[in-house]
Amino acid sequence: MDSALIPSGVKRCPPWQFILGIIIVGLVLLWGVFAMLLIWMKGLNQTNMNNAYGFAIWIWADLAVIALGGGAFFTGFLRYIVGKDELKNIINYAVLIGFICYSSALLILAIDIGQPLRGWFIFWHANIHSMLTEVAFCLTCYFGVLCIEYIPLVLENRQIDKVPFFHNLSHNMHEIMAVFAATGAFLSFFHQGSLGGVAGVLFGRPFGFREGVLVWPWTFFLFTWSAAACGPCFTILITKITETITRKKLVKDNVIRLLAKISGWMLLTYCVAKIADTWYWAAVTAPSKGFTLMDFYSNNPLYGIWILILEVGICGVLPAIILITNKGRKTSYLLWTAIILAVIGVMLNRWVMVLQVLAVPVMPFVGWNMYFPSWQEVATTILPVAYGIILIMISYRYLPIFPQEVELNPIEPPPATQVEELEAKESVDAEVQEASSAPEPEMQPAEA
Repeated sequence: MDSALIPSGVKRCPPWQFILGIIIVGLVLLWGVFAMLLIWMKGLNQTNMNNAYGFAIWIWADLAVIALGGGAFFTGFLRYIVGKDELKNIINYAVLIGFICYSSALLILAIDIGQPLRGWFIFWHANIHSMLTEVAFCLTCYFGVLCIEYIPLVLENRQIDKVPFFHNLSHNMHEIMAVFAATGAFLSFFHQGSLGGVAGVLFGRPFGFREGVLVWPWTFFLFTWSAAACGPCFTILITKITETITRKKLVKDNVIRLLAKISGWMLLTYCVAKIADTWYWAAVTAPSKGFTLMDFYSNNPLYGIWILILEVGICGVLPAIILITNKGRKTSYLLWTAIILAVIGVMLNRWVMVLQVLAVPVMPFVGWNMYFPSWQEVATTILPVAYGIILIMISYRYLPIFPQEVELNPIEPPPATQVEELEAKESVDAEVQEASSAPEPEMQPAEA
């Protein structure tokens, strides 16, 4: 019933399957919306946040989706600025994923402030000494850039594209997309970095404290670096999941391998910088403030030394080595393993820099601050995930997201007998239509 809206030359699942999927994910979405309304109406007492945890799982989720959405700005930078033309076949999906991640980040911030009607205070009553003000400005501006990059995809819908104005608008926007890609890379550098800088300048939080350059701690640069390295991995992961669910090949292997190779080298160089930063922090910075490395890691199962090994070694160095090797990229299970580990690694890094920073005791008579989120926090954290799945489902069904899909999945022609029957039926229909449209013969007067 919606075949007229589906892109030409591709096949989609029956409408009932699509609607059923929307309903199932929509129920999860409604659960999150219900929790969000409870928080807005009853206040932050619906959460388990306290004096030790002024921000918790929401801010971790916010930083995580912003890092994962980094695939949009970095892939756009590679495609339009560096000139990696092969990435034109995955840039649309990278933009869609980035659009979902950044809109989710803004939604999480709207939930976190508790009074969303006063969200405009961030812009009108800006605290010019706060990194979070700069983050809010850059997030909003870059989301506007992503909207501009997403609009041409919507305009390329099969029916919308028939309107000359929208067709020409889409074409002209594609022509100047390099400008928006450069703007997005510039904005992303600052807000990704400032999110890391926040942890480095928190008062009385030695776990996050870092030396740096002028007013920028090392974490400023490490956050931008990790987002550029692991964001494309998330794009590849979602692409692979989409191919698995749809049982189609949507992007050619050379495109995936190119993006994976670049991501692997970015991840390897990031790991080198991260290890150097960790060593200097543990050997120089922490002792100068009266701490040892093990003061920041406890015997409890949540924040043992294992978390550092997992983040830097297993989810950092290991996937980087796999991705920079030709054999690793060409072996399916190794590629999947590396991509998943890299995504987990950047999410774990954001968890550490948000929650472990607050969990570490800062006084000798104070114990570790443990935290477990309420169901309202869990539901509102899952809310953006459900929203993202729905938007991907709708975009994949009705928009030409993957330029190579038609080439990689040719629709099989019907058997010869069916073709003959169809041609015979069309011939009969044409004869019937011709006969019905012929003028009626004039009546001759009867002879006397």
